[in-house]
Amino acid sequence: MDSKKLAFKLAEFALSKKAEDIKILDLRGITPIADFFVICSAQSEPQVKAVSDAVLIGAKNEGETIWHKEGMNMRSWVLLDFVDVVVHIFLRDTRQFYSLEKLWGDAKITEVSDEVPVKKAVKKAAKPKAVKKPTVKSPAKPKKNIVKKK
Repeated sequence: MDSKKLAFKLAEFALSKKAEDIKILDLRGITPIADFFVICSAQSEPQVKAVSDAVLIGAKNEGETIWHKEGMNMRSWVLLDFVDVVVHIFLRDTRQFYSLEKLWGDAKITEVSDEVPVKKAVKKAAKPKAVKKPTVKSPAKPKKNIVKKK
């Protein structure tokens, strides 16, 4: 599998465990370290582990072998190195501290999400049905007896 397809596939595996703010940085032509970084966040250490495990198992099922992994015990930043693609799974605060997106600011960044784009969502949204307002009858006013005086 080429590195671009692998990066998107690994991002999908991370998304399957509700990883947040997933970004794929295209580093080709910028550095020989890797072709792509996949960067994502998790809300807790157990979620960091779940996302890491999903990426590892998914990659194995796709026939991809991991070359190196770090941070599996600390779980604030897990790095999974597939040679041409490196996956970074962060706790939110740790991600903000290291700010890899800013460090590699020259890279083309693609955001990965499971949300439906707004334009498609609007088209598919059900049109609200017209609601018939209930009619309220006001009580009849009593007729006044008019007496004519002669």
